[in-house]
Amino acid sequence: MHLDNGELLTDKGFANRVRSAVFWRSGSQIVSQIVMWGSTLAVIRILDPSDYGLFAMTQVVMVMLAFLNGYGFASSLIQQERIDPFRVRQAFGLLLILNGGIAAIQFAAAPAIASYYGQPMVSDMLRWQALAYLATPFMAVPEVLMSRALDFRRLAIVNLISALVGALVSLGCALAGLGVWTLVIAPAAMMWTRAIGLCIAQRFIVWPSFDFRGTGSMIGFGGAMLTSHLLWSVQTQADVLIAGRVLDPHALGLYAEALFLAHVFAAKVIPPLNEVAFPAYSRLQSDPARLSAAFLTAIRLIMLISCPVYLGLAVTAPEAIYTLFGEKWLEMVPLVQIFALSMPVMTLHILMAPAVNALGQPRITVRCSAFGAALMPLMFLIGVQFGVIGLAMAWLIGLPIVLGFTLWQSCPVIGVRARDVLLAGWPGILSAVAMAIVVIAISRGTQGVLVDGVLQMMLRLAMLAAIGGLSYVLMLRVLAPTSLHEAIRLLKRQPPEPEVALPV
Repeated sequence: MHLDNGELLTDKGFANRVRSAVFWRSGSQIVSQIVMWGSTLAVIRILDPSDYGLFAMTQVVMVMLAFLNGYGFASSLIQQERIDPFRVRQAFGLLLILNGGIAAIQFAAAPAIASYYGQPMVSDMLRWQALAYLATPFMAVPEVLMSRALDFRRLAIVNLISALVGALVSLGCALAGLGVWTLVIAPAAMMWTRAIGLCIAQRFIVWPSFDFRGTGSMIGFGGAMLTSHLLWSVQTQADVLIAGRVLDPHALGLYAEALFLAHVFAAKVIPPLNEVAFPAYSRLQSDPARLSAAFLTAIRLIMLISCPVYLGLAVTAPEAIYTLFGEKWLEMVPLVQIFALSMPVMTLHILMAPAVNALGQPRITVRCSAFGAALMPLMFLIGVQFGVIGLAMAWLIGLPIVLGFTLWQSCPVIGVRARDVLLAGWPGILSAVAMAIVVIAISRGTQGVLVDGVLQMMLRLAMLAAIGGLSYVLMLRVLAPTSLHEAIRLLKRQPPEPEVALPV
């Protein structure tokens, strides 16, 4: 079997391409996030929690409508064995129609949505934000063509440029006193920069086709992905939709930013890895044994990296929030701690879909998303009765139930047992828990030391982070030396000892 560029699909050649893709995609994501976080933290100190509350209200609408943006139809180009230029033109035409329609719907519905929230400004914000949908076709098709070829180098460069533009625009708008409009203008600038950059990098100059004959498989796969995205949006956005009528913008802003901070690794680092995993798994779909082994390796390594981040944030939340956000955001400390404890479960849940979809079974993903879309809103409706803390607790209680259903449905398709998945994630979880206990003990033992002022709090955070990092590595050496060795080999870009192509 041959890749699109003629390279044989050998263990060595394929593994090298996948590892290169991972390093470019995840590496660029890290650098992009450093740039974005630098500007975000500066902007957060300028804006008020109520600004982020209003923005959260509009984001619910945009995320819910974005399920129609057609990314699933474009992704079908990755899953197919071979494509031709006409299929690309059809996908482009379909995305133009869908996103033009979404923009029109949001523009027309904006006043009614603002009335639902009781916040007139939401209407104007939504109408301007509708312009962002028009950039989607010019991002989606070039991006999936690069992903299909595992060409993440050019994609990484474009992402870095767009992140820089977004950061500069965001900081400039905040300093100019534009308030909540900073959160509207900056994302639009970043999206359009990315759309133009991807078209240039891919040399994407095609005329769209509105003749959709022969697109049954594309629409079938894309329709399943679209439905799954809608249900996932219901599962993850229903909290703000429900709370927007109960909580004031200040409380909602605290909740939204606490969720953002705790969710940032799962939202910003895991999806790029999944973007590499999906085409990688797709190439392995004819070799179930290799796919299963690669999937468990991905689970093990990602949990090894993510768990200390989540639990480290939970035990250093006061220091982290004071240092990063400022004193006026300290009210969200307990929210961040609750969310951080739920994130390992969220990460495992997110990692299941690429393997299932790559095997041509998106209906399983739809089924799992439907279960979450039914359960989580119910949890939020109950939780909001107990205020913002109750709303956060809904995540901690509901997500393990959703993960259990997802494992039950997905594992037989992937060719693994639920027990295998949990054991793969166990080294990272166990070592991170041990690390957290050490950090808590040190934190309590040094309570009252170096806590007077921003600089002192930064020093305390640095001290706890250093202790946590060192203790985590030591715990891994004791509890999971094989997993630690495997991670080190990957970071050194050495081939894995078993002849297995790794998606991460």
